[in-house]
Amino acid sequence: MNYEESLDIIEEIMRKLRVMNESVPIIVEGEKDVDALRRLGMEGEILTIHSGKKLVDFCDMVASQHSEVIILTDWDKKGGRLSNIIEQNLGGRTKCIMEFRAMFAKNMMVRNVESMPSYIKHVKIRIEKGNHE
Repeated sequence: MNYEESLDIIEEIMRKLRVMNESVPIIVEGEKDVDALRRLGMEGEILTIHSGKKLVDFCDMVASQHSEVIILTDWDKKGGRLSNIIEQNLGGRTKCIMEFRAMFAKNMMVRNVESMPSYIKHVKIRIEKGNHE
């Protein structure tokens, strides 16, 4: 797959995430992830796991306020464990949308949310250079 095809796929995933985030909150690990998603155009609610609460308390708060959430933890081992724990804690109370995490892991050459804007910028630069050489 070339850079153009890769960018098209990533931008389509981003578009779907933006639309869904208008009504469904995204759960991320920390503030750098929030900043990255804001730079990528997410305007809806974004919740951070590392907000000073215990994970179980965080999940109880989420379950009490939301019928569904998008889990977008990093796609490294730690992020995988976190997403599983969150999904288990919310099970039966809040619907967990995990597909975006899997799609980004498959289509981006970075392993975390905070690196997404710079990766997309890098791909766009590569495409531009390829078109002008």
